Amino acid sequence: MRPTHIALAVLVAAVWGVNFTVIEVGLGHFPPLLFSALRFLVAALPAVFLVGRPKVAWKWIVAVGLALGVAKFGLLFIGMDAGMPAGLSSLVLQIQAVFTALIAFAFLGERPSRVRVTGMAVALCGVALAAVDEGTAGPLGAFALVIAAAACWGVSNVLTRKASPPDPLNFMVWVSTVPVLPLLGLSLLTEGPARDLDALRDLDWQGAGVVVYVAWITTVFGFGAWGWLLHRHPASTVAPFSLLVPVFGMSSAALFLGESVSPPRWAAAALLVGGVALTSRTPRAARAPRAGTDTPAGRGIPPRPDVRPGPGASADALVGPGADG
Repeated sequence: MRPTHIALAVLVAAVWGVNFTVIEVGLGHFPPLLFSALRFLVAALPAVFLVGRPKVAWKWIVAVGLALGVAKFGLLFIGMDAGMPAGLSSLVLQIQAVFTALIAFAFLGERPSRVRVTGMAVALCGVALAAVDEGTAGPLGAFALVIAAAACWGVSNVLTRKASPPDPLNFMVWVSTVPVLPLLGLSLLTEGPARDLDALRDLDWQGAGVVVYVAWITTVFGFGAWGWLLHRHPASTVAPFSLLVPVFGMSSAALFLGESVSPPRWAAAALLVGGVALTSRTPRAARAPRAGTDTPAGRGIPPRPDVRPGPGASADALVGPGADG
């Protein structure tokens, strides 16, 4: 990768990592489900009028919209609102790579290599250590909600793998249209119309800025830049940069929110990130040729159809790490 492309990949990881701190701030302004609904509403409008018609079947857009937008982000926002720290959320959510590999094996028959199995075991040890540490400092129920969010993200990754959208930004913008009404309905039922109306009436510049950041910066810019990188490089080259997300997430939470990081949590981070790195490895025989300046893709010719994200972190490279969060 060119230095400018590396810098862009690091910038996207930083944007997605800081997003967890921004979400924490936003939860002080909005109920979690309303906040998630606003995030997707602003991400979809006006972008949906600019990206063209959907380039995959609607069944995949709806399926990913429900799994990623309603289930994953709904659970994540509720978990963080219930007390899960922003920095720890950015770390624990990366266990989605393990869920992705397991679900792909169960439903797509994609057998993980021994290295990936080892990586999953190491990552699970990291999650267990983080759970023990969180159990002494915070609510385990909130921790479990974020784990459930990671599992839903794994489902959405496999669905995205099946959809194989040729334009990730177009796909993500259309996916963003799906969760808005379900999330609003769930918010009205569980959080109450009075609480929602109070949050909207009390909207200030900080609240508006938070919504703009999570919608336009993390979603429109983040997925757009990530898709641009994937168009020029194999997913196995781009995806490892997503491992920087919890680094930026934990650092920004410590800097702006004053969250402390205990020694066990640092050890959990090392195990989880290391395990996800192993889980994300692509077997050498399956790796696509590099698409750089000395390749047809580097000269403006589209990459070969087989140069696309696969399961695990490769699928994550297409869906994007959180993106959020």
